[in-house]
Amino acid sequence: MIRLSRLILVFALLSMVLFLGPALLSQQFGPYPLMRNGDVFDLLTPLVLIPLYWLLFQIRRDLTPNQREIMAFLIFAVLWVMGQGMHLAANSISHLMEEMKRSDAYALTHSYDEVLSHYLWHVGIVGLSALLLYRQWRNPFPGKAETSMLTTAAGAIYGATFFGVIVEAGTAPLGIPFVVLVSLFGLAAGRQQRKSQPILAFFLVSSLVSLVLFAA
Repeated sequence: MIRLSRLILVFALLSMVLFLGPALLSQQFGPYPLMRNGDVFDLLTPLVLIPLYWLLFQIRRDLTPNQREIMAFLIFAVLWVMGQGMHLAANSISHLMEEMKRSDAYALTHSYDEVLSHYLWHVGIVGLSALLLYRQWRNPFPGKAETSMLTTAAGAIYGATFFGVIVEAGTAPLGIPFVVLVSLFGLAAGRQQRKSQPILAFFLVSSLVSLVLFAA
């Protein structure tokens, strides 16, 4: 559980950096000025986070996912990467189309950038999160355990990050119901269940933090 709690904290921190970082790097990319530094930085996002999702998906090294679970992971991972890649490209191109806002090309780019890519990406995020919860629920850690402070801190970080991502992307119809359901499920599961399931504890804290921010 200690190893998993550390991995959860790494996942939360890197999610925050990789999801929010590109927006702060708006300078032109020196070797190829048509791109921005944030575009280049965003290339790392799936290369770093998808392997972390997989490590969390395994939960323990002695637990092998079955074929259905692996297929579900692959489907949601593909949606995640497809949406992220579409957003990266369309967003980068849209920066060069400020004087073409009445054109069909801009309208199409905007649809890819701000609508389709966001929902594909966030369906992937929500789907992988739900899959991690399912795997943890089926495979709790044996014996008595306490929720790690690392897991709680990670949940707070990821909850704030998830809130920012959902608000920026305009996907509240997807994100808010998800955190409501996770909050209800996590609270209903009870403290003893959460003690043996750090991933459940992590998503409960993150969902509660997100709900508070959405309400505010």
